[in-house]
Amino acid sequence: MEAGNQTKFSEFLLLGFSEYPELQPLLFGMFLSMYLVTVLGNLLIILAVTSDSHLHNPMYFFLSNLSFVDICFVTTTVPKMLANIHTQSKGISYIGCLIQMYFSIFFVAMDNFLLTMMAYDRFVAICYPLHYTVIMNPRLCGLLVLMSWVIAFWISLLHTLLIMRLTFCIDTEISHFFCDLAQILKVACSDTLINNIFIFVLTGLLGVFPLTGILYSYSQIVSSLMRMSSARSKYKAFSTCGSHLSVLSLFYGSSLGVYFSSSQSSLIATLMYTVVTPMLNPCIYSLRNKDVKGTLGRLLSRPASCGL
Repeated sequence: MEAGNQTKFSEFLLLGFSEYPELQPLLFGMFLSMYLVTVLGNLLIILAVTSDSHLHNPMYFFLSNLSFVDICFVTTTVPKMLANIHTQSKGISYIGCLIQMYFSIFFVAMDNFLLTMMAYDRFVAICYPLHYTVIMNPRLCGLLVLMSWVIAFWISLLHTLLIMRLTFCIDTEISHFFCDLAQILKVACSDTLINNIFIFVLTGLLGVFPLTGILYSYSQIVSSLMRMSSARSKYKAFSTCGSHLSVLSLFYGSSLGVYFSSSQSSLIATLMYTVVTPMLNPCIYSLRNKDVKGTLGRLLSRPASCGL
């Protein structure tokens, strides 16, 4: 009982990049710039989708949700990291750590679900173009996103409740720049068997199944493209998937890197999917998509026109 009470009044120490004190000013400037670019880029995507009626379709509906989730995701981790670097402090309270862990799990789950929905959307658009508007109707799209929010909420809550039953030593060091679930379990003083079983089951249900759905969707897309006689039709159809494939590669590539790398490499891989990927998503979609690029160009040209 005493150990449990100790946990409530202790704090975790986020070691992060503290091994490089001489690089702290450079790291602060770099991560602050990346955070601002991420927030601005994703806000522009949301603004473009909401302001242009031509972008009011399922693909861009999911994209705007992805941009919103990415803004929330980086805001969960980066500001605290910047504050710690600026103040040369490593501490985060027990409650603050639980809140950060909860939302990081929540938004990772949402990223996973949204990328799966976007793959399904491309599958229907290419394989069943005549039935696309009937299948991917606004009600279905809204229901899919709502279900994702509900499932992500319960997943995060259950993980958090299971962590709260564990005990920790005072001033426990976490070899990361935020309260990652796996790192927290490593420093727990009590048995984590139930937590690990829960992670294993959820990874199977919510990791393997969505990824299987994505692979199936793209296998059907490739099969459909192979049956097209026109090379121009093939290129046009597949070009709509290029941005999504790039984001998928970044997200799942860096996520897998976290689990198949050493602790220092894991830190870099985690940085990739928590900071770099959300920053690159708007660039990938705006540069590879003519509709988004055109809308952003018109939006950015308005202030210049008003100034003249």
